[in-house]
Amino acid sequence: MSKDVDSNLEKLNGESRLLLSVELKAVQGDRFQPTGFPSLGAAVYQTSSGTKLLVESTQSMANRLEATCWDFSQNKPVSPLQGVSHVTVNRKGRFLTDSMLEPHRINSPYFLEGKDKKFFTELKTALGGLEEGPIDRRVLAEVLLRYDVGSLIHGVFLAKRELAGGRLRVARALSAFIEASGVAVAASGGVKNDHVNPSGDTSSGFGNVPFARDEYVAERIDCHFNLDLAQIRGYGLGEAAERLLILLALFRIRKLIDGDLRLRTACDLVPVSDGSHLEASRPRGFKLPSLADLEQAVKSAIKGCQDKMIETVVAFEDDLKKGKSKPEGDSGEDSEDEDTVDE
Repeated sequence: MSKDVDSNLEKLNGESRLLLSVELKAVQGDRFQPTGFPSLGAAVYQTSSGTKLLVESTQSMANRLEATCWDFSQNKPVSPLQGVSHVTVNRKGRFLTDSMLEPHRINSPYFLEGKDKKFFTELKTALGGLEEGPIDRRVLAEVLLRYDVGSLIHGVFLAKRELAGGRLRVARALSAFIEASGVAVAASGGVKNDHVNPSGDTSSGFGNVPFARDEYVAERIDCHFNLDLAQIRGYGLGEAAERLLILLALFRIRKLIDGDLRLRTACDLVPVSDGSHLEASRPRGFKLPSLADLEQAVKSAIKGCQDKMIETVVAFEDDLKKGKSKPEGDSGEDSEDEDTVDE
């Protein structure tokens, strides 16, 4: 492991939180499109320091951080994370989904609600001592480490009554959000053109349809990260597992910062500086290691915990039934501004 990673991890000893912030800017121009919420729109709010705007929510950022760990072209974890515990679902002999992609992790219906109950039974047996009395957090953490280590960073809520009465919950250890300060609306609009029949019936999708559009400009945009070190130590998994979890969290942060921050069609952001010397606000003196150093460190940490983790394959052969259709015009989400909801 690189001396840079080692020396920085030592600075986290005895600390309860790691707090990092990265200043961002639009990759071109000044306008950007924030996340939106059903029946609310953009989240604009007043603080003692002025008008602020939520650019990307905590729940959406949690999923974006998790996506840094997945190779979508190969349907498996990225190369440096080979060997981490996760659950893959196949259907008709082909890849369907994975716990690293599911917003509720192993509480996904593709793992727990299918006709094949093998994984559900195995998980229930592993959690068998937790049905009554207070939850033994260490036992829960050991089970999650074995089947889906990312749950200990991303968080999970096993809501099924058959699993300890639906009481098994782990909060996020790593959270993030993007917030803009000194914001103002950049109002604009456009027209959906129908060059064949401009005066056609717009209720059926024909004709020209003008629309208004609100984007924003800001004096400053910041991405904030919060790693709960006390929670990770509180799992009681031992030094090797704690090291792995911290490194996995740092890997996610660094890969997101160095990678793609195109959140939406009209929200493409990049760090103001190159981020190579990103220093924490807490604890002072901690510097986020480079991606290359973290890749090597996390590989070594995975090997050190290999006997505690397994990769599981589940079959889901059930019909993919459609839910009840919603009333016309009630999609329950903003199409371009959809905010991925998570527990």
